[in-house]
Amino acid sequence: MEISWSPFTVHKRVPLTISRGTTAQSTNLWLKLRAEGLEGWGEAAPFSIGTYQQSLEQVMGDLAQLPDLLQPYQPWERQALAAAIAPLSLQSATKAALDVALWDWCGKATGQPIWRLLGLDLGQIQPTSVTVGIASPAAAQRRSQDWLQQTSARALKVKLGSPAGIAADQAMFQAVYDQTPPAVSLSIDANGGWTLEEAIEMAHWLSDRRVTHLEQPLPVEQNPQLPQLRQQSPLPVFVDESCFTSQDIPSLAALVDGINIKLMKAGGLTEALRMIHTARACGLQVMFGCYSDSSLANGAMAQLSPLADYVDLDSHLNLRDDPFTGLSLVEGRLLPSPHPGLGLAYVPHTP
Repeated sequence: MEISWSPFTVHKRVPLTISRGTTAQSTNLWLKLRAEGLEGWGEAAPFSIGTYQQSLEQVMGDLAQLPDLLQPYQPWERQALAAAIAPLSLQSATKAALDVALWDWCGKATGQPIWRLLGLDLGQIQPTSVTVGIASPAAAQRRSQDWLQQTSARALKVKLGSPAGIAADQAMFQAVYDQTPPAVSLSIDANGGWTLEEAIEMAHWLSDRRVTHLEQPLPVEQNPQLPQLRQQSPLPVFVDESCFTSQDIPSLAALVDGINIKLMKAGGLTEALRMIHTARACGLQVMFGCYSDSSLANGAMAQLSPLADYVDLDSHLNLRDDPFTGLSLVEGRLLPSPHPGLGLAYVPHTP
């Protein structure tokens, strides 16, 4: 098995502002595995949760260790491969790219999309939300309307936790709410931008405005306060930054109502599946999310979308130069490709 990789930079149509700052572009890595005349693809997208980050340089350092190690193996040998790379302590984004490439290769080798290999029903896929970043009320209202016109979206995720405080959050959300049709669901992601008191106040305020759930209302270090918030919140509470892998889930089970699974945090589809089953066993709901991922990473998570209660795989929809194609958006639902593996094609962007 041979491995290679190359960086590619993607630029957002509209920069995204959350409680921790603004992003306008991202340089990700495209990983390729070759064996038996087939090629499997994966993507590593650097990310940050404020107190912790994984950089492009770290991922490239990880990948430099892999060519000689992987050479003796075939992509079918998943258990042996996992044991071989375990001592390397790879970044989760690196593991995600490698794991997805292995799944893509196996799908191509069997002539089936990944979702079909797993026996999943695309009819169970929920609409994907599209994200409105922190902005002025007027700008947020324009952005939400642009999204609805561009995508016929049936769900909006609104980023709150503004450094300007909850009065600014309320003004911004109200502007979006006033212009959002009742058929479009609304959810909130504060990215840890609230105190406990603010989160409780906002939960009650938002519950009168058809919000479905609150995502990561408190900073990670405030996890011990989640039971108090959950007890007083009329809305379900989900965590994102507080949950990376299946090992985090049991300790969160009594604190929250659901978790957000992201490919780069989890370290691949294999761990994402493990997280889904662990969450279900713990009585939790499941959401899928993304960072500055292209259609390659979002297309990988879309393969598992029939297993999610909420889907937020919209980052590629906000890119000016996404180099991968093959996903479809039908009535607000992001559908994976029907072709083998990930079923995606590479189309180089021409400036």
